[in-house]
Amino acid sequence: MTKQIAYNKYALYEYFVIEKFEAGIVLEGAEVKQLRLGNCNLKDSFCILKNGELTLKNLHIPLYDKAGAFSVKDSKRDRRLLMHKHELFRLAGKINEKGYTIVPLALYFSGSLIKVEIALCKGKQNYDKKRTIAERDEKRALDRQLKEYR
Repeated sequence: MTKQIAYNKYALYEYFVIEKFEAGIVLEGAEVKQLRLGNCNLKDSFCILKNGELTLKNLHIPLYDKAGAFSVKDSKRDRRLLMHKHELFRLAGKINEKGYTIVPLALYFSGSLIKVEIALCKGKQNYDKKRTIAERDEKRALDRQLKEYR
């Protein structure tokens, strides 16, 4: 049973998704409480692979006001992602190729655990983005016509 917390729609506009992975995330107690309330923003976040560790940067989880002195003071701190070593080696090999990056797509509960869906992505050019917008508009117009037909 999975419950989605946040989804990064902007990533699908900016990148072609090549391959998806699931990773655990290291959080503090107050951050988990905020995520249970659905408070987070994935829009500008990205992942880097350094020294065999995958780190999620710029994930915004606001401060929990009832945490008192125990809360982390930085809402955009770096958070470590947990993956199997063979998956990390595979990602490291792909990232070294030109134009590839790792982007978080979704944040969700898997049972009582919080997971991050990350993707190996390749950046889109401007003409690709325009084509994506045109296809989306075309699909929307077709759906409208089907709705009126019924």
